[in-house]
Amino acid sequence: MSHEWSDASRPKFFGRRRGRSLNPTQQRILDDKLPGLSVDPDALPADPSDLFDVEIRDLWLEVGFGSGEHLVGQAGNHADIGFLGCEPFINGVAKMVRDADAAGLRNVKILADDARLLLDALPDACLGRAYVLFPDPWPKKRHRPRRFVGPDNLPRLARLLRPGAELRCATDHPDYLDWMLYHVGRSAAFEWLAEGPKDWRDRWDDHIPTRYETKALAGRPSYLRFRRV
Repeated sequence: MSHEWSDASRPKFFGRRRGRSLNPTQQRILDDKLPGLSVDPDALPADPSDLFDVEIRDLWLEVGFGSGEHLVGQAGNHADIGFLGCEPFINGVAKMVRDADAAGLRNVKILADDARLLLDALPDACLGRAYVLFPDPWPKKRHRPRRFVGPDNLPRLARLLRPGAELRCATDHPDYLDWMLYHVGRSAAFEWLAEGPKDWRDRWDDHIPTRYETKALAGRPSYLRFRRV
């Protein structure tokens, strides 16, 4: 990859890159399998579907896939959709790469780095869906500008999502829920699809829970669907 963490031209990043040291098996998985799954924002084809060696009918994105349970599950359920995943936390990337390889997935490409690098490189209106599931809530007031769903990144997502495409967000943090609804609600690019409480209290019918989600660490999760208008 051409991007280095010390590159002063990169957007400032505040999240974790690493947790505990990778064991030899995890490191071998990354060394052997990650290159074949990686996407380079500086070398994207004009048509992102050309990233895949299988024919795809649509392109979906997941920002911050964690350990990859949702991404791997969705890719396994939709072999004709190309999935792009972004996650800077290398321990989670190692698990996702292991599971994607075990499942024999050919419709997944990932950026083990800051999602903004890929979002800024992709062409307009190339996505049919985007997921931002349980992002870091940055609960301290002074850290709220670091939240991914907000005024800095919503224009990026709006540029990439074609009309009628969905932005799906989930959080178990009440303040982040209010924050999401406020900022997406202010955007003329999106409309909230909820008609009643059931529409944000219940998981989507095709949703695949993550390990973090099942722990319900900070309370009851909320599930939000927005449409690109």
